Amino acid sequence: MDPLVITHKVRQKARELGFDGCGFSRAGKLDKEARRLEQWLNEGRHGTMDWMENNFDKRIDPTRLVPGSKSVVSLLASYRFEKNELDDKINPGPKIAKYARGRDYHKTFKSRLKKLFRYTKEQSGGLEGRIFVDSAPVMDKAWAEKSGLGWMGKNGNMLNKDLGSWFLIGEMIVDIPFVYDAPVAEHCGSCTRCIDACPTNAIYEPYRIDSERCISYLTIELKDKIPESKKAGLGEWAFGCDICQDVCPWNRKADYSSVEDFTPREQVLRPPESKNWSEITPDEFDIVFEGTPIRRAKHKWFTRNAKIAEQNIISGSG
Repeated sequence: MDPLVITHKVRQKARELGFDGCGFSRAGKLDKEARRLEQWLNEGRHGTMDWMENNFDKRIDPTRLVPGSKSVVSLLASYRFEKNELDDKINPGPKIAKYARGRDYHKTFKSRLKKLFRYTKEQSGGLEGRIFVDSAPVMDKAWAEKSGLGWMGKNGNMLNKDLGSWFLIGEMIVDIPFVYDAPVAEHCGSCTRCIDACPTNAIYEPYRIDSERCISYLTIELKDKIPESKKAGLGEWAFGCDICQDVCPWNRKADYSSVEDFTPREQVLRPPESKNWSEITPDEFDIVFEGTPIRRAKHKWFTRNAKIAEQNIISGSG
């Protein structure tokens, strides 16, 4: 099929499936990103995330990850809901990052991507490839940027004029060509609100993040005791952090999501009656957070974080 025709069809189908953005880029080695990633790893900015050192060649070149691939199709799905913002104003915490308050995006996103992949295969007369949702060494933000879906913000998050940074990313890496999109201009200008607002100085310079200072890393990735020197910096956060996104001007006028699965669940917004989050049992944890990204943190680590956040709120550092 003509690349222009299949590009139009896939983009239209993506909209029908509820994706908020669909962009196309030519598969190949990410030279600039490879150099930046290598420097970041060599400086030890990835903390205990040793898995980021693995499969470096595949991480920077999707043609090694998916042999024969020609294209990367990047998809965006918004998770912004007014309900989250209203709850943040009245809920003293501990807080959970907004992306984790609904159904696990890995499941929701992958289900839609599978449908898009099948459709693309049917319309193209056959293709080979794979779909990814934060599940393999794919530099999803770099590919979304290359496909014209936004630009890299100074906090390391992708930004889109319509969606802000309240969106999740997935991709199809396939062996057929499309009409490729061009990157868009950067629109952060001289703004440094995300850098100024970070309470732990994790954004040590524009576009660079020190994971070991990042609240999201400390509350999700760190499977160890949180150092005493870093506990106050967690503030009111028990899982993830939205501070640098909350202050971003682009996020204040971003479109709201139409993906019902991402709608925040009432039982996730606050703990069971007469309890603190740090006091819930393993069984309660499994019931309350069933099907959400929080289950990935495990009961032990979530209650560890919640206890620190509760103490910070009481002491006034949250």
